[in-house]
Amino acid sequence: MDDRGSSSGEDARATELIRVVTLVDHLTEAGGGERLAAEITARLDPSRFDRILCVTRPEAEGSSAALRSRLERAGVRILELERGGRLDLSAWRPLVRLLRSGGVDVLHAHKFGSNVWGMVLGWLTGVPVRIAHEHTWAYEGQPLRRFLDREVVARLSDAFVAVSRADQRRMVEFEGIRAEDTVFVPNGISPGAALGHDLRAELGIPADAPVVGAIGTLRAQKAVDVFLAAVARLKVDFPDVRALIAGGGSTDALESEARRLGVSDAVVFLGRRDDIPDVLTSLDVVLSSSDYEGSPLALMEAMEAARPIAATAVGGVPDLIEDGVHGLLVPARDPEALARAAAKLLGDPEAARAMGERARGRRRREFDLDAMVGRLESLYGSILARKQGSLEATARVGGRSDRAG
Repeated sequence: MDDRGSSSGEDARATELIRVVTLVDHLTEAGGGERLAAEITARLDPSRFDRILCVTRPEAEGSSAALRSRLERAGVRILELERGGRLDLSAWRPLVRLLRSGGVDVLHAHKFGSNVWGMVLGWLTGVPVRIAHEHTWAYEGQPLRRFLDREVVARLSDAFVAVSRADQRRMVEFEGIRAEDTVFVPNGISPGAALGHDLRAELGIPADAPVVGAIGTLRAQKAVDVFLAAVARLKVDFPDVRALIAGGGSTDALESEARRLGVSDAVVFLGRRDDIPDVLTSLDVVLSSSDYEGSPLALMEAMEAARPIAATAVGGVPDLIEDGVHGLLVPARDPEALARAAAKLLGDPEAARAMGERARGRRRREFDLDAMVGRLESLYGSILARKQGSLEATARVGGRSDRAG
């Protein structure tokens, strides 16, 4: 998108719509928060919203050409800033010009860095509606971050969105943010269809071998070392178990740990995959060993695939999975407990299958992307109508979207 703006014809049409600028660091499918922010923007009702996605670091590793293409096909304009670092202030000029134009109604920032910059710039340029959206973090340590969340992001935003009840509580209890400044909007997914690829055959895994797996970017939060330790314990009772790990990131240290634990022959690092539904179909049990989570999309994808799940009871995971009903929950940093839960599911396929089916039903009822987008559309409209305070404004933003539920 040229930062000089759109053509006069486009501008005339845009004045009839609510113009929303979504602010993210990266355009990538590797991170759940960034991918979800882009998908939300693409799904905003084009008959009501003029949509612009501002990406501050478009050339970051993992940038997705496929995601960019989907956005452009959906009619989303993309503004790229080319930030060189945290203090590269000049890179913000195109966004500031856009915000100062007076044509932006809503600025919706996602994740900590964009939340801070977005709320400050939105406040300085007089954007009517400013939304900050936190997707997860540990809420421990980092006193500067807690201060900025409380004194900058929360104070300058009209709503501070949390993706789980647990995160919403932590905002209030750990960061000191006023409860009335927070809004809970659960995540949702729009599931992709399996392509029918037989991953077990590709990897030479026998059809009757027990297979466990994990989905997610390989970063410290995911505690893949705990996953590997659980696999080592699981091999005692299931010596032919195989473990698949799908997600981008460095594997050197993890491969070394697998060798130390004696499970390197059982573990396959698949790297980043575009066929996650097929990966999930190949698994008997999905494991999640995370130290903390917001509302993990990977578990929602496992739920949609009706896979039995054993997961650490952290963050928003208990919002998704009721222990013993939709899967099994265990304490964080406890590979023994994770291995026992996996063994229980592998040892009782009928009960595990029933949990998976109940999980799929819950995902479809409660964690749908269109429902999430509808809630956000309603949030934009209600704040904008309240701030503009006129019948004309109320008519412009419309009523609650039918998708909001």
